[in-house]
Parts: sequence; C-alpha cells; structure tokens
Amino acid sequence: MIHGIGASTGIAIGKAFVLPNWEWDLPEQKIDVADLAREFDRLYEGIKTSKSEIEQMKDELREVVGTDESYIFDAHIAILEDPVFMNEVQGIIQRQYKAAEVAVKEAIDHFVTMFDLLDDEYMKERALDIKDVGNRLLKHLLGAPEITLPSDTMPFILVARELSPSQLAHLSPNHVLGIVTLTGSTTSHSSIMARALGIPLVIGIEGKISGELIQTGDMLIIDGAKGEVYLDPTDEQLAYYTELQRRDQEASQRLKEIVEVHSVTIDGKELELSANISSLKELNIALNGGANGVGLFRTEFLYMDRQRFPREEEQYEVYRTVAEQLNGKPLIIRTLDIGGDKHLDYFELPEEDNPFLGFRAIRICLEKPELFKTQLRAILRASAYGDVKIMYPLISSVDEVRTANSLLREVKAELDKEGKPYNEAIDVGIMIELPAAVMLADLLAAEVDFFSIGTNDLVQFTLAVDRMNDQISHMYEPYHPAVLRMLKTTVDAAKRANIHVGVCGELAGDIQALPIWLALDVDELSMSAQSILPIKERLLSITQKESRQLFDRLYACPTSSAIKETLRSFNSRLSKKQPACRD
Repeated sequence: MIHGIGASTGIAIGKAFVLPNWEWDLPEQKIDVADLAREFDRLYEGIKTSKSEIEQMKDELREVVGTDESYIFDAHIAILEDPVFMNEVQGIIQRQYKAAEVAVKEAIDHFVTMFDLLDDEYMKERALDIKDVGNRLLKHLLGAPEITLPSDTMPFILVARELSPSQLAHLSPNHVLGIVTLTGSTTSHSSIMARALGIPLVIGIEGKISGELIQTGDMLIIDGAKGEVYLDPTDEQLAYYTELQRRDQEASQRLKEIVEVHSVTIDGKELELSANISSLKELNIALNGGANGVGLFRTEFLYMDRQRFPREEEQYEVYRTVAEQLNGKPLIIRTLDIGGDKHLDYFELPEEDNPFLGFRAIRICLEKPELFKTQLRAILRASAYGDVKIMYPLISSVDEVRTANSLLREVKAELDKEGKPYNEAIDVGIMIELPAAVMLADLLAAEVDFFSIGTNDLVQFTLAVDRMNDQISHMYEPYHPAVLRMLKTTVDAAKRANIHVGVCGELAGDIQALPIWLALDVDELSMSAQSILPIKERLLSITQKESRQLFDRLYACPTSSAIKETLRSFNSRLSKKQPACRD
C-alpha cells in the first residue's frame, strides 16, 4: 500500500493510465539580428492562440463545475498578460538573440525555480500555473501535439507527476475514475477542481513507492479519503473495496430519503444544518443535500485567481444570485478573509514571520476602508433579495466591531442617498475564533446579532499549534479540555444575551462532536455539503437530554484521550440504532 494525501474523497478501482511527463530539452538556438521581428511575431501569435484556447476551456468548464471554479483560468490568462513575465521573455530574445521557444523555456524555469524555493505553499502552487501556461505556449511555438488521453470508452485512473488545471478541465468524471499524482497539495487549483468534479484524488506519493513505478495498465485501488493507493491489489483487497463502494452507494441512497426530513432530535431540539460554500456550484450541491441555508459564504474566493479586486457590481450579482436561489433561507456572508495562507496575486501583503498572527481578515478591511466598503455595499444591496446576514472574521476586540459597524452605517447612508434598496435591519455577527474573543464573549454579545464559532482557528490559537506543521500537527486536538471550556464559555455568553450562536469550523461536520453541540444548545451547525445528511441521520436518533448527561462527564475529563474515549463509547452505541424518519 502506498500512503499519500487524500485530496478528494471517494474510492476508485480500475486500470492506470500514466500521463507522459514532457520535459522540453531545447538547443541553444541563436538567431540573427534580422530575425528579431519574426521571433517577436511568433511569440505574439503563440500568446494569442494560447489565450484563445484558455478562454475556450474556461467556457467549457463553466458548464461543468460552475462559474467560480472556471475563473481559475483567469489566473492563466493573467500570466500571459503579466508584464514581468513577458519582459523577461522579450529581454532574452532581444539581448541574447535566442529563439522565442528558448526564451519562453528559460523564463519558465527562472520563475518556477524562484517560486519553488519560497517556503510558501501558495507560491509553489503558482509555480505550477506558470509551468502549465508556459508549456501551452511552448507547444504552439514548437508545433507539438497535445498529450491525449485514451480514446476508448473504458474508464481509467489517471496517474501523473502533477496535473494542471487545464489538463483537468478536459477530464470527464464518466471516463476518469480517479487521479493519483506524485506531487501537489490539497489547496491547489487541481485539488479544488477535482473536488468540484467529484473525482477521487490522492496526491503526494513521490518517494513512497518501493520497487517498480506505476505503469499504464496496472490495476489500482485509490481511497481519496484516507490517501491510500493499492498497486496490483490482491483478490481480498479488490473484494473489500468493491464491497465498500457498494456500501457507500447504498448509504448515499439511504441518506437521500431524509433530505426533506426536519432536523430535530427525538426529544424536540431543533438544529439548523447549513452549508459552508465558496461558489454557486457548491450551493446547488448543498441545497440538493438538504441544507437549511448557508452558514458561511467564503467570499475570498471571489477575489482569488484574477487580476484585480472584484468590483461592487460583480460581487453584488454573485451575492444576489445566491440569496435568490436560497429562496428565503438564511445566507451568512463572511467579509473578506485574506492573509495567513490566502494570498491575492495583485495585492501585496507585507513579509511577516507569522502571517496567521499578522495583517489579515478584518485587520486588512479596517486598514483599507474603501476596499471594505465596496464589499459592504454589495452585500447590503443583495440583502433586498433574501435573508442575508453579515459576518466579520478574526475579531479580537469590541473596538474592531464598533469600527466595522461605523463603516457599515456610512455605507447605509450612501445607499439611502442613492435610493438603492437594502434590508435596514440586516443582522451583523462575528466569528469567534480567537481566545480573546472567547474571553470577551459577554461584551461582544452586546454588540452583535449572532456568533459563529470558527473551530479551526480557535483550536489552533488556543493550543498554539500550527496544524500544517508536521512536527507538531499531532498536538492539534479539537477535543482538548481547554477547547471544550472555550466552547462552553462562548455559547453560554450568547445564550445569556439571547443571540443566535452557530458553529462553522470542521468540528461542526464531525459526527462524533454532535452530542457536544446538542448539550451546549447551539442553534446551527454549518459544514461541507457532504456532511449534512450523515449529521442529520445521527441527529434523528439522539436526544438532547442524553447529550447533556454525556457533556457533564466530558467536562470532567482531564485529558483529550479521555474525552475522545467517552465520546467514542457513546457514539458507538448510537450508531447501532436505526434512525427514526420523521416529518
């Protein structure tokens, strides 16, 4: 068994097709000064053809995965229009008298090497984008053919060193059972697209294969959740994973039967089950999966993979469309949350020793009020079309909330003057994801209409553990006794102030944690669309009373392991129950 990283869930069983890895080996071809104009013409024609191809792929992909994911290719077009990249290519042609293809190859190598050396996962992903665009341009300059996938209709598991977004755009889930790559990250464009397409993906297996490399025609099993790849599996392994596939399909069909069932416990505790989304494609999946609304709309994805900040009208159209499609169901829009591990190519952030503790999220918005007000205008205007709410991220003080709300009042006054409609009584809330916010929860509750607990950052900051750091990632423990106390303090403050309190981090979609949320009496859980129905199924078979009795025991546990073992025992008993299907 080869253990990589699971980047898109699902099980795939089939034969491998290994994508050839083309590495261009170009001679040092010099040109005469009289040929400079011709080389520039070849370069510009290649760029024009490449841009046309990328635009076509973008249009085709939009029909499959939605508008937001298709904007990945805006970043590719931006590279071809980037003056730094083009000046580098033109300079090599003009000063060194090299052919256009040689100049492009040297420019690609220069930027890819530079980005690969940076200790920044986002910049490493951009290196793949540059290589993808550069190879497309080289293909046209050299007159090379496309790498083609098998032409027959037999589905296959694609194996590649790395997979670019433009290659992935041509893949059909009907023919590609799954994907395995030697390199990559879970946040790369290709991983995002694979999840949108519903294709199982395992990445990062380089250096973990003993013996022969995977060859075209080899039988494979991949588990996109666990990140496992089985090369030439045994009959027993094939039988086991075939049965697992069958059970997954049966479970999926069973869960569809409770899509319209009200999410309430046996003893009457109602719990809103909402979706975390970043695109219209995810919204459609969430609504089909029984989401009660959107508890977290990550708006930063509207700002990424483009050449400039989105204008007010662009944002307004997206927010309005989501609100209309929700048809009265709540929509919580989180204001811009960049910084940390989320960068914008066109907005330079300062170099920081610890960017997660630096200039990010609400701090950027308050420092750049015009940027913030543009988004607030768009959100407010969209509030005329549905139950839209505003949520500020990374709040650490009452002053931040008051300053943000002051800017919101300015925007309302502007819209009033312009005669543009909006919901004057729009709810405004904050994310509770910093220990400071927990300690101030009673004071913050007096300033806002709702809390949403962001468990990912709250766990990370409470325990001072970077979960992306392999040396200490085992210390990232959501079931730590300190985290449990943070959660109780926050919810208790919200309940005393009589404001809505939800959860939107990964722990919201963890079925093991459901009794904790019921015991604390939270109002809403917001999670990935795929988690909603499994959580609902468990909710239908549990009571709030027994969850509260369990929580008393959990609160007395001195260690994470004791909390998890107590939860495991409780949930193991519940999983044996048959869900009660109620209207």
